[in-house]
Amino acid sequence: MHHFLSHPRLRLLLPLGYLGLLPGCVERLSALHPAGPAASAIATLWQVLLGGAAAIFLLVMALVLAALRRRPPAGTDDTGAERVWLWGLGLAFPAVTLVALTTYGLVVGERLLPRDAPDLVTVRAEARQWAWTFAYADAPGRTTEGVLHIPAGRPVDVEITSADVLHSFWVPRLAGKLDAIPGHVNVLRLEAFAPGRYDGVSAEFNGTGYRDHAFAVEAHDPAAWAAFLAGETP
Repeated sequence: MHHFLSHPRLRLLLPLGYLGLLPGCVERLSALHPAGPAASAIATLWQVLLGGAAAIFLLVMALVLAALRRRPPAGTDDTGAERVWLWGLGLAFPAVTLVALTTYGLVVGERLLPRDAPDLVTVRAEARQWAWTFAYADAPGRTTEGVLHIPAGRPVDVEITSADVLHSFWVPRLAGKLDAIPGHVNVLRLEAFAPGRYDGVSAEFNGTGYRDHAFAVEAHDPAAWAAFLAGETP
């Protein structure tokens, strides 16, 4: 096996082999396949930031290559052109781009904050090693283990806390990630565009077993949500 991998051409093909494994994990826990408004905003933010970072990188690399290849004629004063390249393109463009990206990120982050809504649903998520317990304001006394039930197409405020150590609540296709802190409640707004099952994980290292600390979100249509609140098994 070592001899096989030592061949330089075969080593170059290894990344292509890894790419072949990616489709199996593309969508289930992918923030780039959003299924709700919050996740859509986060995915768009990621794409904009990536585009801005790529533009800065390509420009800086172009400036480096131009500086290496360009040789002004002997005896000529080239300080004016150098000033344009260095200050205008090398510093001004990245600075303006970074300010614009930061402003855009702050605006998107502010829009993701939970706000009052007429059809708002409130649930509670309590983490512990190694499980999640969910409670429902619209169904007092009812709890579920490992599966959070929500109505599709309605905003849901998840009140997140922990019974022992620090955990993290993350449903990549529905919203961003938020910590579950003992003795403290963090509120995360999420929403699903359509009924379905969406995988979630506790994306926080907190001891042996955290890798299997997963849960699911089950989004229901109006009839199924009413049946769930009435105590029927979904």
